Amino acid sequence: MIYGILSETVESYPEKLALVCSNERFSYTQLKERVDKLACGFKSIGIDRNDKIAVIHKNCHRFLEAYFAASKIGAILVPVNYRLAKKDFTYILNNSEAKALIAQPCFLSSILEIKDDLSLLENIILTGPFEDKTVGASFLDYESFLENTPLKREDIPLNSEDDIAQIYYTSGTTGKPKGVILTHENLLVHTDGTIKELGLSSSDRWLHVSPMFHLADAWAVWSITKVAATHVIIPCFDPKDVLKTISERGVTLSNFIPTMLNILVNFEGLKSYDVSSLRVILSGGAPIAKEVVRKIVKIFGCDYIQTYGLTETSPFLTMSILEDEMKSLPFEERLKYMATTGRPFYNVQLKLVKEDGTEVNPNDEDVGEIVVKGDTITPGYWRLPDETAKRIVDNWLHTRDLAVINPEGYVTIVDRMDDMIITGGENVYSVEVEDVLYSHPCILEAAVIGLPDYMWGEKVTAVVVLKENEEVGDEEVIEYCKDNLAHFKAPKNVIFTKQLPKTGSAKICKYKLREMYGKKTK
Repeated sequence: MIYGILSETVESYPEKLALVCSNERFSYTQLKERVDKLACGFKSIGIDRNDKIAVIHKNCHRFLEAYFAASKIGAILVPVNYRLAKKDFTYILNNSEAKALIAQPCFLSSILEIKDDLSLLENIILTGPFEDKTVGASFLDYESFLENTPLKREDIPLNSEDDIAQIYYTSGTTGKPKGVILTHENLLVHTDGTIKELGLSSSDRWLHVSPMFHLADAWAVWSITKVAATHVIIPCFDPKDVLKTISERGVTLSNFIPTMLNILVNFEGLKSYDVSSLRVILSGGAPIAKEVVRKIVKIFGCDYIQTYGLTETSPFLTMSILEDEMKSLPFEERLKYMATTGRPFYNVQLKLVKEDGTEVNPNDEDVGEIVVKGDTITPGYWRLPDETAKRIVDNWLHTRDLAVINPEGYVTIVDRMDDMIITGGENVYSVEVEDVLYSHPCILEAAVIGLPDYMWGEKVTAVVVLKENEEVGDEEVIEYCKDNLAHFKAPKNVIFTKQLPKTGSAKICKYKLREMYGKKTK
């Protein structure tokens, strides 16, 4: 089980630096002691095997402790996107049947507003001081909870590999969020895969900057611990804080959402920071423009790997790691492979299928849906058997992501099924258009969506954020795209905005753009 990773690491590396979080520094022995006390504390308030413990919190060592402590007693952790609305908090906490909640005090007001609607929630543990002392009696203080809980030798439950370790709720772009089940086996197999694929070792220092409630970062909790590397934790993404932390803490690798990397490579003060400790930058969570990849490699001077995966897959399905024979190719040739979505990840079976179920030709042109199977794939959705049956067919998970595959086996995503645009009977894949937009010298961020149009069915529309102090007109943007794309793929209109809506994991939220602009352009 997951707790065993920490236990085994402490036996071999008791004094190794486990984590740095703000002013806190713990060795692996100290981390395990805190985890064990938290596990005893959970037991003291009635948390048993298979009970659910939710967490609403920004990145923090306490989040990491909760992952391991829940596992030790056979409980199930439910990480919650703290950026969600109160109604989503209510739904997730009730749907998951959460019995306890660990929360950051800054979210207390939202929790108080919904507390009466949480009929199953018995205990709320706050991780710091809170202003309203009148409600203090109904909450537990995290540090006092650890300090006052006697450290007992607990019988560790013998978890089956099929036992649930965590339930992650998807961002819920349509309807209510779905709870994705991940088992101990899912996570343990994935942990071994990341260690092998990325060459992780005890000399690594991982920066937790993507949200720990999301598997874009959470996978590293177990992988980094298993190799006795060091966790470096910051609360959330801020370009200055990221660069300062890399410089001061000697960070060797991290995973960033593409929007984060785009901000970093365009950050005005970037050159004043020493980022030479970095050995590799990973990106994942959304497709990334080739031009951004070019800037990353040039500016940071380290290896770059694009990753692709889903919450349902623990998460990685592909990595754009170059094969040995590719590493001597000229830069532009290497860039072509680095900017793909990558080749299949360790222990993953992957294929691209057409609507009739037949596989596409590996010619980098024919488009098909990515379907996958393996030991890292979810057994299904929490309390949603029909949705599970719809997405997992004959043990193959249907991702709803459309892609092409080249003769070398490297996949490139072209769109989500829901985001593909059909204009005048032609298929337009938004990622291809966005790739061109990101190469424009005045554009900072871009998203391409299809909006209703009486003539074309859907109108290719670019929603664009310009770089600071830059000006460009819509016609210039459209002509730029026509110079680099087939004309039917070029945007028919351009919407300029100050910022693009993002999900809790910092991905651009296209369904919100369609809601915002759809009625205005019919």
